[in-house]
Amino acid sequence: MISELFIRRTRLAIVISIIISIAGAIAIFSLPIQQYPQITPPTVNVSASYPGASAEVIADVVGGPLETAINGVDGMMYMSSTSSNAGQYSLSVTFEVGTDPELAQINVQNRAQLAISRLPAAVAQQGVSVRSRSPDFVLGIAFYSPD
Repeated sequence: MISELFIRRTRLAIVISIIISIAGAIAIFSLPIQQYPQITPPTVNVSASYPGASAEVIADVVGGPLETAINGVDGMMYMSSTSSNAGQYSLSVTFEVGTDPELAQINVQNRAQLAISRLPAAVAQQGVSVRSRSPDFVLGIAFYSPD
């Protein structure tokens, strides 16, 4: 049996395993990693701050004009927004898989600039932040043991 050969000749097994490891380390640089498809849709986050306003006021005064202006941007799948009583507003615009994240950010930035004139002066003074992100983190698994 082949297993008995490697059990009796441990130096041969060590040499073969080192050769396999070196071959794998050399081959990893020739793998077509850049050719894998994008599986998660790109997302653009729009955030604004309106100090002293409640969540309802922010949703109406800040969220309404921004969502109206950004709705219908090229390649958009859906939008979701949140408003907090701390004066923060956040809008996530999710695009179709394969959409260029930089182009999506530019399109959303242009649409958000159109809405700034309809926002309160305090919001326009602090500015509206538009950031692109790609949620490539698909799955996370955590293990826990009481021992």
